[in-house]
Amino acid sequence: MKKARRTKQSKFRKLADGALAILPARWRAKSLAELVPLAVLGFIAAAVYLFAQLADEILEGETFRFDEAILRALRNPADLADPIGPRWLDIAMLDITALGGTAVLTLITAGVIGFLLMDGKRGAALFVLVAVAGGSLLTTLAKLAFARPRPELVAHLVEVSSYSFPSGHAMSSAVTYLTLGALLARTQARKRIKAYLLGVAVLLTLMIGSSRVYLGVHYPSDVLAGWSLGAAWAMLCWQVERFLQQRGQVERED
Repeated sequence: MKKARRTKQSKFRKLADGALAILPARWRAKSLAELVPLAVLGFIAAAVYLFAQLADEILEGETFRFDEAILRALRNPADLADPIGPRWLDIAMLDITALGGTAVLTLITAGVIGFLLMDGKRGAALFVLVAVAGGSLLTTLAKLAFARPRPELVAHLVEVSSYSFPSGHAMSSAVTYLTLGALLARTQARKRIKAYLLGVAVLLTLMIGSSRVYLGVHYPSDVLAGWSLGAAWAMLCWQVERFLQQRGQVERED
């Protein structure tokens, strides 16, 4: 029995060695910690590519059928002003979408910055301010660049005035909640707690973006673009924070 187990382990070891042999020699010498920045950069590149592809498809009008099908699926076929589901679902979606509003995100960010300042972490507080404000500026510039009108196919259940692409709620919530989630996760040693904090941040981001489609104020492609660009920005900020912490310009977590 032991001999068979040793034989199986040696086979796995040979397979692992063979897989590692495919990688460049300089990569094999790197530790997992050194490969994390490469993985992050790969994620950022993929997210930006997705945003660029969506933008290109939207400019050519290729996403209209996809957007229209989902918007119609979320409304009563006999009355496109009536969303599917019970009345409490409408109210819940209004509450959820408010979590991605400018006022709520500003209050949350201000609360976190205030806590960091009281904890003596001025560098971290300044970084959070720049990361969130920079994401908001990027959202505004993207909206002005594409100037996509809001959906007119279904009635809007909330009042809106800005352009549609990308979704400001989807992008701002991704920037804010993912950045703060990563910041809090780095204060914890247990992997389960780290995963929980990041999971909550991702769930909030997905729920807020989805609520914008349900309320009829965004095309699904607007939300997908907001998620992708917002996640790319949050990951970029996370990587910059790691770099600044290594140089001692941003305080490390306790």
